[in-house]
Amino acid sequence: MNKTIFNEGQKQDISAILAAKDYRVQLQKAIFAKYPGATIVNVNLNIPGPIKNNHYLEQIFSRGKRHLEELFLENDFDFRLVKEINQPSGQEIFYVVGGEPRLIKEACIVFEDQTELGRLFDADVIVEDQVKAVSRKDLGQKQRTCFICSRPAKECARSRRHSVTQMQEYISRLYFENFNEKG
Repeated sequence: MNKTIFNEGQKQDISAILAAKDYRVQLQKAIFAKYPGATIVNVNLNIPGPIKNNHYLEQIFSRGKRHLEELFLENDFDFRLVKEINQPSGQEIFYVVGGEPRLIKEACIVFEDQTELGRLFDADVIVEDQVKAVSRKDLGQKQRTCFICSRPAKECARSRRHSVTQMQEYISRLYFENFNEKG
């Protein structure tokens, strides 16, 4: 049996996840009220199963945050971290980023696809006058792929092709490969 990073943390039920989603939407509205016309980059981890946060996931998130901010700097984006959330339902950060939304999304795609750890992140680019986030499809980019079988990730998620245990084993293995702890 492989060591897992999912033996710790507070289990979340669907009501906690939905409450976090509602809070996210309200926070986005508040950010747009404070920064009219801004582009928001909302970043979180895609974590399967009831454990959404613990010290292992905090380390992954912290490293991803640094990597994304390095990409913002490399692309000369003016950015401001406006909110950071660390709750049992997961971690999230909200940036206000200056620049063309399409270019910001392209940088976020690089962030998500460039490394194995980046594949665990979801970086949404949201523009106030749009109903939805700027998508990969809007940019003519390929869909995200499943980190287990390389099929389209949405297809695997909808069909529940992989068990939560399989996905958690993959994430645990990534953690132990990328951090100096033995698995």
